[in-house]
Amino acid sequence: MIFIAADHAGYPLKEELKPFLEEMGLEVVDLGNEELDPSDDYPDFAYRLAQNILDSEDSKGILICGTGQGVCIAANKVNGIRAALVHDEFTALSAAEHLDANVICFGGRVTDLETAKKLVKIWLEAEFSGDERHERRIEKIENIERS
Repeated sequence: MIFIAADHAGYPLKEELKPFLEEMGLEVVDLGNEELDPSDDYPDFAYRLAQNILDSEDSKGILICGTGQGVCIAANKVNGIRAALVHDEFTALSAAEHLDANVICFGGRVTDLETAKKLVKIWLEAEFSGDERHERRIEKIENIERS
């Protein structure tokens, strides 16, 4: 299952990505916004998606705001979420292989649809490497979350 959510700045890209995700055979759950609303706030969508990820085993999420930075910061405030801002093939691949990111973030104002599709595919098809150094670093992040 993949959750997707966006504020007004990410809304158009979210709507364009959903059919692509469904074509990939994924169960897509849209957590909003349901319509283009310039007064909405990205932390609301980031928190809603993060909570759904934690409540749904083996799920992942995609968050979109204007730059991707806001939703990434907000989502990472939730213990158990590892959100990564991706903008090219290297960052998408390392989000999966090195960070074991359960959420990726895009900037709707800076990422075109074809790039987003390519990066989502890379992230979803890659697997966490399990290398000792990456495991160690994730464990350190989890220790920070507990402190």
